[in-house]
Order: sequence, then structure tokens, then C-alpha cells
Amino acid sequence: MTSPGPTPSASTPAVDTGRSPGTGAEPPIPEDRPAQQRHVNGYVALVHAVDEHGLLRRRHGYYGIRAAATIAAFVAVMASVVLIGDSWWQLVPAAVLGVVSTQFGFLGHDLAHRQVFNSARANVWSARVVAGLFTGLSYTWWMGKHNAHHRSPNQEERDPDIGPGVLAFTPAAAAPRTGLAAWLTRRQGWAFFPLLTLEGVALHVVSVQTLLRDRTRTHRWLELTFIAIRLGGYAALLLSLLPVGKAAAAAGLHLAVFGVLLGGSFAPNHKGMPIVPATMEVDFLHRQVVMSRNISGGRLVEFMMGGLNRQIEHHLFPSMPRPNLARAAPLVRAYCAEHGIPYTETSLIRSYGIVVRYLNAVGLAERDPFQCPLVRRYRA
Repeated sequence: MTSPGPTPSASTPAVDTGRSPGTGAEPPIPEDRPAQQRHVNGYVALVHAVDEHGLLRRRHGYYGIRAAATIAAFVAVMASVVLIGDSWWQLVPAAVLGVVSTQFGFLGHDLAHRQVFNSARANVWSARVVAGLFTGLSYTWWMGKHNAHHRSPNQEERDPDIGPGVLAFTPAAAAPRTGLAAWLTRRQGWAFFPLLTLEGVALHVVSVQTLLRDRTRTHRWLELTFIAIRLGGYAALLLSLLPVGKAAAAAGLHLAVFGVLLGGSFAPNHKGMPIVPATMEVDFLHRQVVMSRNISGGRLVEFMMGGLNRQIEHHLFPSMPRPNLARAAPLVRAYCAEHGIPYTETSLIRSYGIVVRYLNAVGLAERDPFQCPLVRRYRA
């Protein structure tokens, strides 16, 4: 659904805002790294410039309207399910529910990053309710994973989003595979989009598994109750109105649309960008900008991606409210141009092409297919 600074506990929301030095926003800089120190100082100056424009202030009205509209859409979908009854037309509200669930996912993401309320507690509990009751996911599981990603985007052994799994996101993950696994990995770029249709199921499964297995997670039974109400309630509603076959088709379509939209919103932001070796030290500004990619495309893309198309600004200022990210982009772009920092932005279609080519290149065991330009400057 991340941030510099110390790892928060499972019960803590997202990340530091990076508003001032000493808050955990910037990593420690060795004395022999004056270039990195300059970039840390530059980041602090950039934060001050953003703050002067009021871009770190909360946007309560924006989020109030968005939350109300999303909840109203959810209620309307559920009402339409009841009104339609036993019919294959149930596939229409099922697909719409996939879109609405994705919007709840984005809203939960913003709450977890403390973008909505001034109170950390209000953000945490609202994120927990939205994630569990409206999306069917675990807040605490997602936050642990997402924070680790924000601290070290695209860094081997640190970013869970490029860790070993069905897809190999790094040559090191692809190299040991043999037999059928190796054959599939060599073609994994073409399997990426079909696999996204299963992402919704995978997210629900891992949420429940994590909460059941890890007894140290706070409020795990409450989150399990929320998830049971959301998923069990929807299944019970469908089965009370439809034969098993139609109910399964509706639920499957909902999960497929949810998986494609949510997974398709996160993938273009980092996949195919430079991979950072596990032992390499990079200053915070470069770490967040160079490893991230913005997606152009206007309001439709911004809506469908939940503001994550402004990934560079989001990584630099995790607690910045979503509608302010576009206003921050010119400031960040100008700073990067002035200081020679690569700032990447492309269209959604081109970004997906990059992802497919990158995954296929990794699957063919090409070493460092997108080598990080910072390796030579900041190799540990």
C-alpha cells in the first residue's frame, strides 16, 4: 500500500514527514562523504521550499469529499447487487466493486502515511478500518512491508517489493532457478499482467496468514474480524442471491479487477528503475528520486493510480496530501535539473513496456540490466 528514518512498530503508521533535520528524515552521513552531505542539505532546503508553499498542510475538505464519495459508491454497488438478483448482470457491479475497492486501498494508503488527519492516532485507526472493513486487507501487515520499501526502494535484500517470489525482480533472484521455474522466469515479463489478476487474492491470503501466524502484531484479532466481515459478508450476500457458479464468477471478477488496478498502480513506479546493491549507501535524496518514476497522463491517470503517479514527490514527502503532490512536482523537477539529479517521468503505456522488458531481461539472467548510475559514485 515508503519513508526514511527508523522502522516503526507494527502499530505505528507510516513515516516521518521529513520537515526538519533531526526527525529521522535524513540518514547519517559518514564524514568522508561530503557529496552526500551536500545532497542532504539540499533535501532540507527543498523541504523548506515546499513548506513555504503550504504543500505539507492537511487537506481535510479534499479527503472528506473523497471518502464520502467512495463510501457512497460502495453502498450503491451493494444495493445494486440486491436489486439485480439472480442474473449474469451481477458481473457489472462486481467489476465496479473492483474499482471502488481500489479507491479504498488508495485512501487507506494515504491515511497510513498520515496525509489526512493531524492526529497520528486518527490516521492509524481510520487506516485500519478502511483497510479491513472496506478493502479486506490487514493494515499492520501492509505497513510493515510498505515502510521497508520506502526506506530502501529498489535495494536488494531490503526492499520487500523486489524480494524473491513468483516473479524475479533482480538477476540474483533469477539465477538459481532451474527447470520449469527457469523457463517461466525467462518469459516472466509476458506473464506479468495475467498474474496481476491474481494479485487481489494474494493480498487477501497473505493478510490473513500474517495475522494468524504472527501473534506479536497488535490488534490482530480486530483486523481479522474486520476482514471476516468484509469478505464473508460479500460472499454471503452473493450466495444468498445467486447460484454458486454465478457467485463465484462475480467474486472472481471483482478480485481480478481489484488486483489489476491496484498492482498496476504500484508496478510502474519502480520496476525497471535502477537496482541498488544491498551494501551500497546512497543519500536520501538520490535514493528516493533516482529509483522512482513518475507517470504522466492527466486527471484520469491520477484518479486510477490514486496519486501514486507522482511517485517521486510521494517518496520525498510521504506525508504530503495527495492533491499537493502535483503542485510540488515543478519545485522538485527544477531542483533536480539544477543539481543534475535524474528525474524520470513517462506515460503509463511506456512505463508498462519498460516493466515487461525489464522483467524479461532479468529472466534471461542479464547482469545489471538497468545498472544504478550511483554505483560508481557511492559504492560502499
